[in-house]
Amino acid sequence: MAKPLNNITVLEMGTFITGPAAGMLLADLGATVIKIEQPKVGDPFRAFRGALYSPHFQTYNRNKKSITLDTRLPEDLAVFDALLADADVFIQNFRPGVADKIGVSPSRLQTLNPRLIYASISGFGNEGPDRDRPAFDTVAQAVSGFLRLLVNPVHRRVVGPALADSLTGFYAAYGVLAALYERERTGKGRLVETSMFESMAHFNLDDFTHYFSDNQIMGPYSRPNVSQSYVFECADGAWIALHMSSPPKFWENLATAVGQPDMLSLPMFESREARIANYENVIGFLAPIFKTRDRQTWCDTLRQLEVPHAPVNTSQEAIESEQAKALQLCVEDPNGPHGVFRTIRSPVTFDGERALEVTAPPVLGAHDEELVAPLRKTLERSD
Repeated sequence: MAKPLNNITVLEMGTFITGPAAGMLLADLGATVIKIEQPKVGDPFRAFRGALYSPHFQTYNRNKKSITLDTRLPEDLAVFDALLADADVFIQNFRPGVADKIGVSPSRLQTLNPRLIYASISGFGNEGPDRDRPAFDTVAQAVSGFLRLLVNPVHRRVVGPALADSLTGFYAAYGVLAALYERERTGKGRLVETSMFESMAHFNLDDFTHYFSDNQIMGPYSRPNVSQSYVFECADGAWIALHMSSPPKFWENLATAVGQPDMLSLPMFESREARIANYENVIGFLAPIFKTRDRQTWCDTLRQLEVPHAPVNTSQEAIESEQAKALQLCVEDPNGPHGVFRTIRSPVTFDGERALEVTAPPVLGAHDEELVAPLRKTLERSD
């Protein structure tokens, strides 16, 4: 398995999602990621579903090692410093000021190891009136303007996964990789900072660009209207999605598929602009037709006519699809601490080589004997 970061050691003091997600992305690329957790309790995400090994924790902590240290204790801080001497990257997602209190501030660590890439993730950044506010996924989605693009105006509910958390982890890893590349030339480390607010604002770039260039405030239907995206319920209760975009052939072929050859002569269908302006009417026209056949029949018909579509899959349906099997998307560690661990492999391949090996997330302190105990003995002898 290709491991382009196999010479990189990462110390991660991450909790919940943002820090652990950044660490996982680097681990997936071959870095040795040592997760430093609080003794007895560990990452709070562990306890979300008992036994300190919740599905929430498993999601973002594969391919890592776990050790337990409380750096507020001098003896544990000394062990941490010994680990730091050979580290390339340090990741934390504390609120501003916490790192200083527990002895892991960027100034201190980069004095000890000038080559260190120090990644700091916060909710709102390290300055400004919101600096000290607590931030969680929904807060970051809302304050960045992104959440309003997901909320159905008729049935107002927060929906979807923790996008802000996981995307902030992606941006942090992106910054770390750039800093590692630069270090090859300069020999010096960097302080890499990002926040959930900044990350989600950047991810929401299309929304801001429309505002800057056209003074347009987008809404939840703006993008699907323009891209001409639809979801329809089929006769069997399953759902199908269409992304019709602009090419006339998509609509011509859809007219054939739904048995309405004259459909495009109707005013609501006659042009892209007409379909955008009459988006709800288009749905009203097509929805009853899609209810007349089961989803598989529709998929077979639309595939034959090359209409862009897909079943709205559950996770089980997605992973059991022939495409997922062909790409070996699901990987497993048969020797996980609680039995077989299954996950989705890294989507990146190198020279055609897929990341088919995975190590299950560690139990709390699984590598204390391997990594911490020898350092404690060395430090005791030096005293």
